[in-house]
Amino acid sequence: MLSTPLSRRSLMKSAAILAASTTLVRPGFAWAAGGSGRLVVAADSEPKNLNPAIVASNGVFYISSKIVEPLAEASFKGKDGLEPRLATAWEGSDDGLSGTFKLREGVTWHDGKPFTSADVAFSALSVWKPLQNLGRLIFANLQSVDTPDDHTAIFRFSKPTPFQLIRNALPVVTSVVPKHLYEGTDIATNPANTKPVGTGPFVFAEYKPGEYYRLTRYDKYWAKDAPKLEEIIYRVLPDRAGAASALEAEEIQLAAFSAVPLSDLARIAKEHGIKVIADGYEALTYQLVVEINHRRKELADLKVRQAIAHAIDKKLVIDTVFLGYATASTGPVPKNAPQFYTSDVETYDFDVEKANALLDEAGYKRAANGTRFSLKLLPAPYFNETKQFGAYLRQALAEIGIDAELVNNDAAAHQKAVYTDHAFDLAVAPPVFRGDPAISTTILVRSGTPAGVGFSNQGGYENKELDALIDKAAETVDEKTRTDLYKQFQKQVTQDLPLINVAEWGFITVARDTVQNVASNPRWAVSNWADTALQE
Repeated sequence: MLSTPLSRRSLMKSAAILAASTTLVRPGFAWAAGGSGRLVVAADSEPKNLNPAIVASNGVFYISSKIVEPLAEASFKGKDGLEPRLATAWEGSDDGLSGTFKLREGVTWHDGKPFTSADVAFSALSVWKPLQNLGRLIFANLQSVDTPDDHTAIFRFSKPTPFQLIRNALPVVTSVVPKHLYEGTDIATNPANTKPVGTGPFVFAEYKPGEYYRLTRYDKYWAKDAPKLEEIIYRVLPDRAGAASALEAEEIQLAAFSAVPLSDLARIAKEHGIKVIADGYEALTYQLVVEINHRRKELADLKVRQAIAHAIDKKLVIDTVFLGYATASTGPVPKNAPQFYTSDVETYDFDVEKANALLDEAGYKRAANGTRFSLKLLPAPYFNETKQFGAYLRQALAEIGIDAELVNNDAAAHQKAVYTDHAFDLAVAPPVFRGDPAISTTILVRSGTPAGVGFSNQGGYENKELDALIDKAAETVDEKTRTDLYKQFQKQVTQDLPLINVAEWGFITVARDTVQNVASNPRWAVSNWADTALQE
């Protein structure tokens, strides 16, 4: 079992975004933790659509990854950082125009029907490519899927597509759904989206709004001697303090995704029978980013953006907002992505004097009241940390003569203001790096993204040279060349500052000592938990 001391290093290993829930747990919750292989865990969100083939987000994966499986999962030890799931082997062609997957034999859906290559072809062409938030990008050039037999699927692409990208994306974008339940239906409203049928180790059994989701053991699961648990109960606890109390009272046995507030970790770690685990999120790194609306004349000036970057004390942010459980960013690729990361980029040390000088050079002199100009600042409401950083940034901007009006919205209003209406000057966002720049990082700076697409470049920034580099990398098949292009990408982003990367952080899991095999892979909280067990 991986249980490491809390540190900036270990807590840096993570990061999708859980949708906030305002539903309160009703009294009279009947499920007791422990006993008969029942694991009771905290869930601080309550997704209604549980189909990860459509909604590739951590809130959905947290529950559905136990039910619906991808072709491969992230691994600490496997080849290319992957472990087989519904696929047992995969290979891309030299020209980037095809990828062949050998599929696992002897797998059945929870309703007893056999799993075959037809399910993979249907999922790829009818769900991942046209409907999934991330699959639309990854499989944009997917033209067809050949199925020469029940256990082979050959993906055909209309343009050269880097298999490095496909391979890196497998855990996130390839959840397979049953063709026999979806074909000929309105996929977006299919009842299986709320009561999923999969091939995973657990079967969806019950959902009681505001109280719990219940999953039960699938006795015909393809892996030998798995799953170890008989039942998983997701108890809806949107209040983080409530999760800590429930753990201490032994009403639940596990709280993932930092459901226990950072401020409570030092205390709860001293409690008998409780462990704090910082591993298991390495493939989900969250990035604290300042989004910039380049339509605003002042913010279109590079010197102003540089001044804002110099005004941010990253060490103070790490120490006070994240209590040391994060690390400072150097650019759009996090340090814990060594395949792509480079430190050879432009940096902006905390320097208020330099920030003020840059604003003076840009022609924005202080008025009699000390203010140069005013901005509207919208911090994302998803995490305490994003809201706290918003308050800090307002103070930091005041130090250089920028008056920032803090606008706090709920999740829906924030997303509409920033990503649809562009009614912001600066915004604080927590995008997720999922192992490959093409999956979630380049979209933050590439121009041309339609309004309404969340976590994308909605600030009006346009750099044709950077766009061309991004497009070239997206079609470069050679892995070394592609990797080098993304290092150039980091240099260009840090030089021109379309946005400002501030910090990188991961989550923690707090669990009772009786829970075994926690954090056994880099996406553990959103993996299948087939080997998770309770000590008798």
